[in-house]
Amino acid sequence: MLKEAIFHRPINNFAYAYDKEKLHIRLRAKRNDLTKAYLIYGDPYEWSEDGWQNRTKPMHLEGTDELFDYWFVEIKPEYRRLRYGFELYSGNDLLIHGEGGFKNHYPKEISFYYCFPFLNETDVFHAPDWVQDTVWYQIFPERFANGNPELNPKEALAWGSEEPKPDSFFGGDFEGIIEHIDHLVDLGITGIYFTPIFQSFSNHKYDTIDYMEIDSQFGDKETFKRLVEICHQKGIKVMLDAVFNHSGLFFAPFQDVLTNQEASVYKDWFHFREFPVKPLPVPNYDTFAFTHMMPKLNTENHEVKEYLLEVGRYWIREFDIDGWRLDVANEVDHQFWREFRKAVKEVKPDAYILGEVWHDSMPWLQGDQFDAVMNYPFTEAVLGYLAKDELHAEEFAEKITTVLTAYPKNVNQAAFNLLGSHDTPRILTVSNNSKEKLRLLFLFQLSFMGSPCIYYGDEIGLTGENDPGCRKCMVWEEADQDRNLFDFVQKLIELRKNIAAFGSNGDFQILEANRQTNHIVYKKQTKTETLLITINNSNDSIAVSIPYDFTDKNPVDLWSGTQMEENSRINLDPYGFSIIMLK
Repeated sequence: MLKEAIFHRPINNFAYAYDKEKLHIRLRAKRNDLTKAYLIYGDPYEWSEDGWQNRTKPMHLEGTDELFDYWFVEIKPEYRRLRYGFELYSGNDLLIHGEGGFKNHYPKEISFYYCFPFLNETDVFHAPDWVQDTVWYQIFPERFANGNPELNPKEALAWGSEEPKPDSFFGGDFEGIIEHIDHLVDLGITGIYFTPIFQSFSNHKYDTIDYMEIDSQFGDKETFKRLVEICHQKGIKVMLDAVFNHSGLFFAPFQDVLTNQEASVYKDWFHFREFPVKPLPVPNYDTFAFTHMMPKLNTENHEVKEYLLEVGRYWIREFDIDGWRLDVANEVDHQFWREFRKAVKEVKPDAYILGEVWHDSMPWLQGDQFDAVMNYPFTEAVLGYLAKDELHAEEFAEKITTVLTAYPKNVNQAAFNLLGSHDTPRILTVSNNSKEKLRLLFLFQLSFMGSPCIYYGDEIGLTGENDPGCRKCMVWEEADQDRNLFDFVQKLIELRKNIAAFGSNGDFQILEANRQTNHIVYKKQTKTETLLITINNSNDSIAVSIPYDFTDKNPVDLWSGTQMEENSRINLDPYGFSIIMLK
């Protein structure tokens, strides 16, 4: 048994309160090293000299990544407190593991064991209940629809008349979104994520001039309020995008600094290295990346903090929005986000707070800052396997295990799972224009746990390379839309809404990842439903023996609605799939 690979800490994703009664415990070990694992447990105030030799609970192998196995158990301590350790087997070898290290026998000292002092309900991570049932749709307002040409910027081009450039304008606005809201309703969308709508110099609006005003090319506040009301009437939540890491160059406080330099009352709102402040040729102040148009805000400054916290409150209080997506969230100090969460939740307790973090996000997901982050590790794994053919089935299974074990289960259930966005190439383009692969991408995304997001136009087959190509105008002529693809995504969303195991509530487990045929079989399960989903990511027809006992399970092909024979073998066409429901 390789002791050096065995790891546990009684915090974060390795030991956490799943709800007000249950704890989840996870242990990491070398891949294929342990043959059995048990949790040793007891109440710290019921300790005796004999210890807890007979108080064990089996752990199950949750998943395997490239290097490690992950063992898992759920336990409900009677008094909401726990001392615990692990009884580990590798063949006939036995080790007892606790905070005190390793022993070959049960220690009699309670201090040897790990401690979860008390399950306080206020410490439980809890995202808004509605989030895990939401299917998001990301809209880049400048490119979705032009409903009021009178609002067009003077340099606006005819809708879709040419490929977009970094500085192109086409006149998308709120009226256009209102006119086409039924497209989203028909698709089954229940949440819209808008990229920034505030007054700005650019077409993307990530260089904010005024956080309290809507950009005039989109409409006015009355129109936006009507848009939110219409969305709510249609059962659609609304999430806005805010950039609190940096402002735009033409943000009034920054302009005041450029005018008054060190005498400006706003000189502490930013991070200046010297005076006089010079944006060009190289900015002598901190920026987003090295972009002189985006000076970094000093969120540790009290006045900046109060201004931005009021922004967070204002748009919820006055327009009833349902959440915030926070740009470049990892470059803002944690204390600001703690205060932001408190400010927002005081106005709307079930508001959703989503951070843009592309890497390991555990520091932001402990219940005091964000409800979720944009789950780019999920994105990279799914695209690597299904779109780019960079990962084979086994490697994909390992990557997904890494994604799921990086966070607590209740964090994963609220994760924002995207395939593409305004920051990435279109997923059809990434898939080398294969509609078959695109269907598999949507199938996996919409059957995975978490809250999925569709980038506008992906459901009708839009293409495009990275920015600005991925930000082309939405196509509204049905003859130019892939309506079969739309119907396919629509059916998947309907399954997600009607079959609990298909959506975020279903526990996820990969049953098989076949390196030779490149297919995967995974299980989604609730207490009352079991789904077995098989994906053939290859150009060959294959016959798959499902690693599950169908006996007396009454299997139904959920996609066709037909009764299946009681066996575990299915035939799949190239890039085909199967969704089997066991009743």
